[in-house]
Amino acid sequence: MTIRDWPEGERPREKLLAKGVAALSDAELLAIFLRTGVRGKSAVALARELLTHFDGLRGLLKADLKSFGEVKGMGMAKYTQLQATLELARRHLLKDLQARDVVRDPAAARRYLASQLRDRSQEVFAALFLDSQHRVLTYEELAQGTLDGAAVYPREVVKRALALGAAAVIFAHNHPSGVAEPSAADRVLTDKLKSALALVEVRVLDHLVIGEKTVAFSEKGWL
Repeated sequence: MTIRDWPEGERPREKLLAKGVAALSDAELLAIFLRTGVRGKSAVALARELLTHFDGLRGLLKADLKSFGEVKGMGMAKYTQLQATLELARRHLLKDLQARDVVRDPAAARRYLASQLRDRSQEVFAALFLDSQHRVLTYEELAQGTLDGAAVYPREVVKRALALGAAAVIFAHNHPSGVAEPSAADRVLTDKLKSALALVEVRVLDHLVIGEKTVAFSEKGWL
């Protein structure tokens, strides 16, 4: 059964057009993405099965190809479509962020950095390089490591900031454990980066530690 065959009041696409996208449940949104179900199962029923199997939308979105393909009716085509959709969302967030003064809208920076880093299985250290008007020049991942840490070299960060003509930077890294509390090593590294960048007049505006929640050094009074 396809969405087209359902009663009009039950069709997610029609509901979206009539009531707006926010009115749809996770399962209904996912059903629009799936378009069709499988034998004996509607698209919404299949969507609910996927959400149950992966313990919610977040678990589904970070599933790898092998685990995604274990659900009947799912395969490489749907997996690549889903990954492409996620990347489009991230790029939209970046374009939106680039049009803003990040200092005046720190929530936008947090949303974007969390979308990039929150569900990574390894620790990743990244930066938003900003111009003198605090608009985003670029997002770059500067180091990737194990579950225990990532190697970050202040000299290389300074070189990159100079190459981009950056006036300020916001650092971020994830804790794959989900515990966002900054470690002593995080604080030491931030102090080293701040000192190195100050020599070339580049300000460190913040350092975000991303887990299940996001902790900002600026709010801790550590910058």
